[in-house]
Amino acid sequence: MAEREYVIHADDNTFDAIVIKADSPSLVDFWAPWCGPCRAIGPVLEEMAREYTGRVNVVKVNVDECPETSREYGVRSIPTLLFIKGGQVRETQIGSLPKAHLAAFIDRNVK
Repeated sequence: MAEREYVIHADDNTFDAIVIKADSPSLVDFWAPWCGPCRAIGPVLEEMAREYTGRVNVVKVNVDECPETSREYGVRSIPTLLFIKGGQVRETQIGSLPKAHLAAFIDRNVK
């Protein structure tokens, strides 16, 4: 039996439906496969996606494959993490974060 996929992948065509119109808030990771810090934070985001299941959607957006969405949200360096709730960006973090800081970032925005 395959392990459940907790992280959702969005692109320019699906971002609006998956993130903006979602009932749950989303932690969106703008990343690229060639980015070292992006790869480093990947397993931490997987853990957070499992731990926050049902409360927060963890969504990855590959900047190389999604130029429109990346441009729309002003992503200039990666990884860029956006916390989006009710269709609005609540907070932005740029760069890789340790798990404790990532949990604090989510917790202060879930309320």
